[in-house]
Amino acid sequence: MEDIVKEWYVVNTYAGHENRVKENLERRVETMGLENNLFRILVAEESEIEIKNGKKVERMRNLFPGYLFVEMIMTDEAWYVVRNTPGVTGFIGSSGGGAKPFPVSADEIETIFRRLGLSENKVVVNFNVNDHVRILNGPFSGLEGVVESMNDESQSAVVLTTLFGRETPTEIAYIDLEKTL
Repeated sequence: MEDIVKEWYVVNTYAGHENRVKENLERRVETMGLENNLFRILVAEESEIEIKNGKKVERMRNLFPGYLFVEMIMTDEAWYVVRNTPGVTGFIGSSGGGAKPFPVSADEIETIFRRLGLSENKVVVNFNVNDHVRILNGPFSGLEGVVESMNDESQSAVVLTTLFGRETPTEIAYIDLEKTL
């Protein structure tokens, strides 16, 4: 008896082919009538502004090159269809030999959703304006600073950190901050 639970799984693809694999998989779900087993397919991308030839160019940057996130009910048929989609090299969390993969934990997928701005859940924080905090992730990981302002709508805070001997305001997501003593 299959578990009838919708869970997120990580699918390994050829790097740079994530969007093509997503389109192929969506087409296969539709043509094979698997809408009740495969639900959402996510390429974790975020917008990035790059300066090229003196002009600002917005481009999408893949946070996990070579990976897709698939929300599905893990049936034999759904597993087979995903596994045999062109460009898919396998599932992450499978021991191979036809073994079904382990799903991504709810906490891990929630962290990814927050980073992409897709989360419905609000982060509850234990710090306020003027509190000292430590940055947990990103390019400023490990730095400490003081919370200058907070934006509950965007779930981020402006933190004053010291870079190169100067106080620098940096916007950091709530999830990436912890209060220090």
